[in-house]
Amino acid sequence: MLYSKIEGVGKPLLILHGFLGMSDNWKTIGLQFASDGFQTHILDLRNHGRSFRSGEFSYELMAEDVYNYCKANNLEKINILGHSMGGKTAMLFAAEHPEMVERLIVADIGPKFYPQHHQIILEGLNAVDFSLKPSRTEVEEILAKYIPDFGTRQFLLKSLYWQEPGQLAFRFNLAVFNERIEEIGKQLSGNAVFANPTLFIRGGNSTYILDEDLELIHGHFPNSIVETIPNVGHWLHAENPKLFYEITSSFLK
Repeated sequence: MLYSKIEGVGKPLLILHGFLGMSDNWKTIGLQFASDGFQTHILDLRNHGRSFRSGEFSYELMAEDVYNYCKANNLEKINILGHSMGGKTAMLFAAEHPEMVERLIVADIGPKFYPQHHQIILEGLNAVDFSLKPSRTEVEEILAKYIPDFGTRQFLLKSLYWQEPGQLAFRFNLAVFNERIEEIGKQLSGNAVFANPTLFIRGGNSTYILDEDLELIHGHFPNSIVETIPNVGHWLHAENPKLFYEITSSFLK
């Protein structure tokens, strides 16, 4: 069963993080939704955070995990919000179980195929040799050689934890990502359609959702709108959390 943090009471809202992320990334916004009348379920997807590790990894399996989570928690009608990898998982779940989803929010990802673009990040993560028992500072120094962007490094370091005294590790399952990284870019199935209200939010500085992608989006999600948050990149919810919350909260209401 997927690990989750549940906050508040009211209509269930599931939040799905992106690749190499975890539920902690969404704690602040999740609490805002909880204070606004939602029962917020912030999930760790398989091979991420505190959820189970598996040698199998795909959108189909992640969508099935979300379905099993809903059944185990007696969630019959939900809203669902997903960012990046979590957004594509949410798209597939909504298309497969439209009777369970009232509204869908997808943050900075489209249904199209994405070429592999995480190679440098994976190189940096694989360069960390935990058998040498590095400190947190030493891990960051290693990552900095590959990942110059401070924000990206801090995002990755959120998954660094003390496995035992003196022994750090990553919470995500790097070994399976090395083997199955091509799964991340896969296109949503051509017959996947979700007709209920859907909101796509893109970052004005991000290239994940381009104007030429809108026709494909509306083909899969005919009752969708696309909003743009200016002057932010792919981590739009972290770069402008106030506007992100305002847009998503207004849509859900």
